[in-house]
Amino acid sequence: MIRGITLTAIAALLALTATSSIAAGDPAEGAKKVATCVACHGKDGNAVDPQYPRLAGQYADYLAQSLHEYKDGRRNNAIMKGFAATLSDQDISDISAYFSSLPTKLQGLEGHVQQ
Repeated sequence: MIRGITLTAIAALLALTATSSIAAGDPAEGAKKVATCVACHGKDGNAVDPQYPRLAGQYADYLAQSLHEYKDGRRNNAIMKGFAATLSDQDISDISAYFSSLPTKLQGLEGHVQQ
């Protein structure tokens, strides 16, 4: 029984370590990597054109997952796929941390969802 508990504890520790290293990003480094992003998503991550998502204040994990999905083709957008294809995993983590750290102007979907 002790051996089972030890293996479970080790597995849990490894899972926590893996999760935190995947999600870790440096917002300061991300700020240096967003020159292309701001053309559509805005300098402050709060796009004014409703066809572009507002990134400021979004969860870093969500932003990172989205970029990975554009990069590997699970999300289909030719423009984003092209941009994401050039990003390393660390770039994605840093960019996601940067936009996540910005104050959001999200209040609702008015003007951002076609009906």
